Amino acid sequence: MGKKKTLVVKKTLNPVYNEILRYKIDRQILKTQKLNLSVWHRDTFKRNSFLGEVELDLETWDWDNKQNKQLKWYPLKRKTAPVAFEAENRGEMKLALQYVPEPMPGKKLPTTGEVHIWVKECLDLPLLRGSHLNSFVKCTILPDTSRKSRQKTRAVGKTTNPVFNHTMVYDGFRPEDLTEACVELTVWDHYKLTNQFLGGLRIGFGTGKSYGTEVDWMDSTSEEVALWEKMVNSPNTWIEATLPLRMLLIAKISK
Repeated sequence: MGKKKTLVVKKTLNPVYNEILRYKIDRQILKTQKLNLSVWHRDTFKRNSFLGEVELDLETWDWDNKQNKQLKWYPLKRKTAPVAFEAENRGEMKLALQYVPEPMPGKKLPTTGEVHIWVKECLDLPLLRGSHLNSFVKCTILPDTSRKSRQKTRAVGKTTNPVFNHTMVYDGFRPEDLTEACVELTVWDHYKLTNQFLGGLRIGFGTGKSYGTEVDWMDSTSEEVALWEKMVNSPNTWIEATLPLRMLLIAKISK
């Protein structure tokens, strides 16, 4: 159900959108959610810069109050600190990573290699639809958001502790790419025609930059950075970890 956005309004500090964003969602599930509205600036290179946000807790929202049905101004605030999400348990993922260099014939040093991602299982996933859960894992190697970069596991139903035991392989990694790329793993609950985000990981060096450009997705936690560093420093060796899932602003998949 995820993210929706308005059109881009150009050349004004007082943009008028006049758009309605509609979500089809069960009332009980709605009460467990937060509504986040963020404002961004898009430059000529289609890069987005964060300007401010409003976050509303829908659990405490009074849906019967007529005043809440009227237009109301809210002050834009700084981006919510990641720490604010730590208290919300989204479960854990048990996985292993391995970097496999591929030496070229006649060369001693490898020029490219493969990153292997072994998604083993998830633990204590949240239930958003009562007792129902049908979860799967998506993987994207950022900054490549094309559909060819995306791989996923099969869906495992009727358990909050799904075992996937699925390995994904990405090739063409030069040694220098390992400092610029980030593995984004997201867990989803599939229900009818929609996928509900449960939590995710971003595994990389967490520098905030990629190939010289500032990016918001290079935001790995200390545990995620530690796993990536161990993988880079130990080629041809599986490095295993169990990491807590967290909230992510998902990168848009391009064609």
